[in-house]
Amino acid sequence: MSENPFKNLDEESIDMTVTLSLDDGTEMDCDVLAIFPAGKSMYVALLPVEQENEEEDDIYLYRYSEDADGNPILDNIEDDEEYDIVADAFDELLDSEEYDELFGDED
Repeated sequence: MSENPFKNLDEESIDMTVTLSLDDGTEMDCDVLAIFPAGKSMYVALLPVEQENEEEDDIYLYRYSEDADGNPILDNIEDDEEYDIVADAFDELLDSEEYDELFGDED
């Protein structure tokens, strides 16, 4: 992939969607919110394009890597401890983006 995979949540820098194939055979289109490091790996946060309930904000987290040709590979996070680390890293990313959005222009 020629783009920097260390993206933030700035809406101008991320304009990607992916289609997830679910276990029940259905597919779900998701917006890529962020690709970010946590621990020694990279992860991706996905938001379904269409939520069943408008009040829901289901965010899906996956381990992210690329094959030799630069194509993205998403792997399930099977371990609860790993998931907690990734969720905390994503929360910190959200907090820093909100802080930058609120106070970043006050310099």
